[in-house]
Amino acid sequence: MAKKDYYQILGVKKDAKADEIKKSYRKLARKFHPDVNPNDKASEEKFKEVQEAYDVLSDEKKRKVFDRFGYYNDNLDPDAPFASGAAAGGPGGFDFSGFSWDTSTTTGTGGSSFRDIFSDLFGGSAGARREPEPPRPLPKRGRDIEIPLALSFEEAFKGLTTNITVNRSEQCSRCQGAGDTGGPVITCPTCSGTGQVLKSGGRLQFSQACPDCEGTGRRRTPCSLCNGKGVTPKTEQVKIRIPAGVDTGSRVRVPKKGHGGRLGAEPGDLYIVTNVGKHPFLERKGDNIYITAPVTVPEAALGARIEVPTVEGKAQLKIPSGTESGQKFRLRERGFPSLRNPKLRGDQFVEVKITLPRVISEETKDVLRQFEKLNSENPRKVMGLE
Repeated sequence: MAKKDYYQILGVKKDAKADEIKKSYRKLARKFHPDVNPNDKASEEKFKEVQEAYDVLSDEKKRKVFDRFGYYNDNLDPDAPFASGAAAGGPGGFDFSGFSWDTSTTTGTGGSSFRDIFSDLFGGSAGARREPEPPRPLPKRGRDIEIPLALSFEEAFKGLTTNITVNRSEQCSRCQGAGDTGGPVITCPTCSGTGQVLKSGGRLQFSQACPDCEGTGRRRTPCSLCNGKGVTPKTEQVKIRIPAGVDTGSRVRVPKKGHGGRLGAEPGDLYIVTNVGKHPFLERKGDNIYITAPVTVPEAALGARIEVPTVEGKAQLKIPSGTESGQKFRLRERGFPSLRNPKLRGDQFVEVKITLPRVISEETKDVLRQFEKLNSENPRKVMGLE
């Protein structure tokens, strides 16, 4: 049976303290963890080897057995009187005096065959390999949460502070996020010991490593409070602040209000994804606002001051004489605040649309005919038309 030097695997000296062993284990476990090295068989085997070494050296009794015999087996007693080391002259550091090397029937002074003693030492049939224990979970940051939030045009302009209900999770108070309380190793109930679970993607099914046992097929008895998940559900009222200037698709981060982390790791973040409603007159493009304002023929011809709506209320706009339909005017800093720099604001652009007067009486017709006689200009003359 090949022996493993657990001290060498963890990179520590034989007289290393428990804290040194733990520190080295965490460093190596993070380095070779399957989540960090997906589809890397070599790293996966190294991770199992590191886990096995730590399982022995972190336990005082197991470490004592390993230090005495050079390997670990559950049936070995570090204080047993029959193991006398290499000084006894026995092969491999054991005293086999009094025993015959005929492993078939010859018995020694104790009345047991060498095969039986060999079996006792190695916990079953000769050369049987001890099944490694499942890896212990590592600290893992909680998952983020995304929640959509509908805002009015005005709320997006001004910003908003409100409370929302968030269904999140927090680290299990009983197992501290480990998913188990260190009980006996059992066959994983999620994957029935196969280490794989089936996932559906549309009409297709595919297998992936079981998330509860990390593909080993074995795990410790799940924590009864969180059912092995390491987290428990929680409904919480969270106060959020939506800054002025958000638009549809903006993501507002609320730190540490996502799902709970495991084994002391930080929780994830909460992201509010905004959906801004339409305005009946105003249209937003970036931080600027656009509007089309109707003006009468006299206003456009003679010039006037008109009122136009803005997101903050009414504003005065000067229309110079001779204004034509489609002409645009700018109201400075009447747009949305910039998310990158709240001190800056966009502008509002007003496009003029000249509307024709309604003919409501014979007097109106007479006025228009008189206007035509006094202003016989042909606007199509520039096209070469009479």
